[in-house]
Amino acid sequence: MSMTRNAAVVSGEAQARVQPTSAKRQRIVSIDALRGLVMLVMLVDHTREFFYLHAQVSDPMTIATTPPGLFFSRLAAHVCAPVFVLLTGLAAWLYAEGRAPEQRRAAASSFLLKRGLFLVALEWTIVNFAWTFDPTPAIVYLQVIWAIGLSMIALAAIVHMPRRLVVVLGLAIVLGHNLLDPIAIAPGEQGHAIWAVLHDRGLLDLPFGGQARTSYPVLPWIGVIALGWSIGPWFAQAVDRVQRRSRLLVAGVARSRCSRSCGRSTAMASRCRGRMAAGRLPRS
Repeated sequence: MSMTRNAAVVSGEAQARVQPTSAKRQRIVSIDALRGLVMLVMLVDHTREFFYLHAQVSDPMTIATTPPGLFFSRLAAHVCAPVFVLLTGLAAWLYAEGRAPEQRRAAASSFLLKRGLFLVALEWTIVNFAWTFDPTPAIVYLQVIWAIGLSMIALAAIVHMPRRLVVVLGLAIVLGHNLLDPIAIAPGEQGHAIWAVLHDRGLLDLPFGGQARTSYPVLPWIGVIALGWSIGPWFAQAVDRVQRRSRLLVAGVARSRCSRSCGRSTAMASRCRGRMAAGRLPRS
């Protein structure tokens, strides 16, 4: 969340580098406008952290203990990271569109892998140092830049799959990952590290000393970035603007309908997790 603005540079640079074989493609104004709007929302959220420094709360999304101004500014900021990750996937498709058809997937995969590794390294080094001013902190916080980097690395492999399969995979992850909430792997148990990276926040012991905190589990973001890649053909030069708007409208309505069903599934998963913690359900 706190470093989400860097994601705008990632997706923006990829879009700017699109070079069709015939002529340089113009930037898509709607994408830039959406990215700019989200950056403004993110600016409000970061300003909130300064003005509400004196009013610490356990969770700014808890209505009973949070002032309205703090609650709604934090609620609005929830759109930032998902939009940036979605646009990163879309920008990767636009980057690939500027290549010859037989080179597109390979070019996108190479770009995503190199940029993803760069972002992961950036989170471990410069980003954490900017927060702590300590070159060897006791805890390394792996936040949104880390999550975007790993998502790009995952997308580097996913782009070689058929588009329909990518759509199914993205939807399955985005709509179904909360059903995995009842699964919890305690520290020391086999699979704890990978599960903490993919789904559950947790502390990981590092081999060279200290710990790493997985503040942004990466699994949901892999689904989001895959969907961003999947909608890329809607923004192809040959696609009519009216047709693109219609598709986006239908997708938005469908997303709203799915949110209701997912909300009920999440509540059920949370109840199951509570029962599991109380010993009333067996662990898988």
